[in-house]
Amino acid sequence: MAQMGRPRGFDRDAAVKQAMHLFWERGYESTSLNDLKAGIGGGISSPSLYAAFGSKEGLFHEAVELYLATHGQVMECLWDASLSPREAIEQSLRRSARMQSERGHPRGCMIALGAMGACSPEHADIDKPVKAARERNKAGLLACVRRGIAQGDFPAELDAHATAMALYGFLLGMSIMARDGASRAMLEGAVSRMMDLLGPALK
Repeated sequence: MAQMGRPRGFDRDAAVKQAMHLFWERGYESTSLNDLKAGIGGGISSPSLYAAFGSKEGLFHEAVELYLATHGQVMECLWDASLSPREAIEQSLRRSARMQSERGHPRGCMIALGAMGACSPEHADIDKPVKAARERNKAGLLACVRRGIAQGDFPAELDAHATAMALYGFLLGMSIMARDGASRAMLEGAVSRMMDLLGPALK
């Protein structure tokens, strides 16, 4: 009996990209196996999909890795020591605003939205890679604020942790605003106001 293989024309990289868009738009649990097969196209069967990715969870984790290596790079400036802390924070927020509202992919941030709803016991591990990414963003914001206080870029009396949490909450909130249709100009305006709340540059 002939072994069932992948359909002719199966492009693994393209499949991960299509899956990324589906998970990004619908979330993990709301994206069904049939949704994935239809999105990937090429007549891929369930056995072929599992042979390629191991499981739906495996495909999701690859989709998250692709997101972090591409769209998720907007936050990497938080770790750029050549930027002042204020510049790093503002640049990360503006890049995120632009990415979340641009065309060509779902709106919002996959790291903020992609695993929402994956809360049933059998899916307890699904959120781990996106939670780790969120924690890294949070740590980057906190590091920038602390560096800014130490370097005199922010007032010495500023509460570093509370400020970083406010910035992090704003970052997550932009995903909902973008998903609800906020334009890039609206998000950029909100970023400008958020930076104003940090107070004037001291240097």
